[in-house]
Amino acid sequence: MFETLTERLTQTLKRLRGQGRLSEENIRETLREVRMALLEADVALPVVKTLIERVRERAVGQEVLQSLTPGQALVKIVHAELIAVMGEANDELNLRVQPPAVVLMAGLQGSGKTTSTAKLARWLKERRKKSVLVASCDIYRPAAIEQLRTLAREVGAEFFPSTPEQDPVEIARNAVEQARRQVLDVVIIDTAGRLHIDGEMMAEIQRIHAALNPVETLFVVDSMTGQDAANTAKAFDAALPLTGVVLTKTDGDARGGAALSIRSITGKPIKFLGVGEKTTALEPFHPDRVASRILGMGDVLSLVEEAERKVDHAKVEKLAGKLKTGKRFDLEDFRDQLQQMMSMGGLSGLLDKLPGGGDIPKGVRSQVNDHELVRMLAIIDSMTRQERHHPDVIKGSRRRRIALGSGTEVQDVNRLLKQFIQMQKMMKRMSKGGMTKMLRGMKGRMPFPMP
Repeated sequence: MFETLTERLTQTLKRLRGQGRLSEENIRETLREVRMALLEADVALPVVKTLIERVRERAVGQEVLQSLTPGQALVKIVHAELIAVMGEANDELNLRVQPPAVVLMAGLQGSGKTTSTAKLARWLKERRKKSVLVASCDIYRPAAIEQLRTLAREVGAEFFPSTPEQDPVEIARNAVEQARRQVLDVVIIDTAGRLHIDGEMMAEIQRIHAALNPVETLFVVDSMTGQDAANTAKAFDAALPLTGVVLTKTDGDARGGAALSIRSITGKPIKFLGVGEKTTALEPFHPDRVASRILGMGDVLSLVEEAERKVDHAKVEKLAGKLKTGKRFDLEDFRDQLQQMMSMGGLSGLLDKLPGGGDIPKGVRSQVNDHELVRMLAIIDSMTRQERHHPDVIKGSRRRRIALGSGTEVQDVNRLLKQFIQMQKMMKRMSKGGMTKMLRGMKGRMPFPMP
């Protein structure tokens, strides 16, 4: 997420961090480069102008020029102004109403409304412990109704059936009534979209809104459309009282223009980020954390929260106990570690949140992909139980059989075993000297070196 912008900004600001003194001249040159980076990221011009002017006003004052670490002081200002542009804090959903709370999803066709409806239902169930019903008012695309039915089953939400012959307003009303009878907490209404904004679509969603008076009206928009996303949100806000934005497909957005433009142009907060295709891939939008990611500072807080939620703590304790008693780390344990990493978004997801992740060269980042993790898991799964517990027995003929069974080459098996040995040594150091000694031994290297 935001790789191109992060790379440009971190390179520009890194040159200032170690300087003992800054002048108005090199501040001006730095801000010119920051301005270019933001424009290339497709951030709306009025937003860029405002942000740069605010940074300049603070940067040429005593706050930076008389600071003991002026370079770091300037980076701190840029960080603070990025947060101000995106909103000071996370705007949570307002569910403090008499149940059921109604959430209306609006947006253009192809923006990811139906998938986001299911993702939000899952997030509410798992993170807020709410009972949820979903309904589709998209009578123009029967496939959308069936898609939501399938997704509702996957995320464990109640589904209200509808057909293309029904009136969208009646569907929405009946869905809310059913949720009321079943004493459910939240109803999420998925509406129809078009390829572009038109009067008919706006009139329909306005009728639905008037009938339901939803507590939240969320605009779902594709982040990869850049500042157009902000302009489309502004057009919808003119027709509907939007309460927030769900920015989708951010995992494929290397620029970040939409995230930096929407709040300033519409005045509406981004409430969620869609960070992948899976129904688990929805994150609350925290401006301070996103600003840190953009500047290459990482997002350790989100990483810790994700670990708390997704890591299998029973397996972690079991491994710790095993290492403490002197038993060897084996391929079964290695597979558990890979699976835990996959559950946390894979290597690319971890890199985004680790401090310094933005400093990794593009060439290296391109090799860090989750296809490699999937391939490693396939290789281990092709081994027998004895081989996973006693890797030393895996010689020539066994390696050929494992490669054949996993659809890989013998060289891939050899590489995995080499990486496993490195991990085994690391775990041995950890069992003797604790985490601090292990991290010192790593010296910043990744535990799973890629080819």
